Amino acid sequence: MLDFGAQYAQLIARRVRENHVYCEIVRHDITAEQVKKHAPKGLILSGGPSSVYEQGAPKCDERIFSLGIPVL
Repeated sequence: MLDFGAQYAQLIARRVRENHVYCEIVRHDITAEQVKKHAPKGLILSGGPSSVYEQGAPKCDERIFSLGIPVL
């Protein structure tokens, strides 16, 4: 899970784990190369307090979306 500062990131991760799925929370600024090394089956974007349209809003490495990993 890429954490963009959502107050519910831990809760989301716990719910995923309750379904017997390994879930690791990482910072939103992780690189595509680092994501690839983790070899996840999928990614969850946690959301956060900022609008994606706000100046200075946190962003992730856009190359992550080219890795062919399902994103929720």
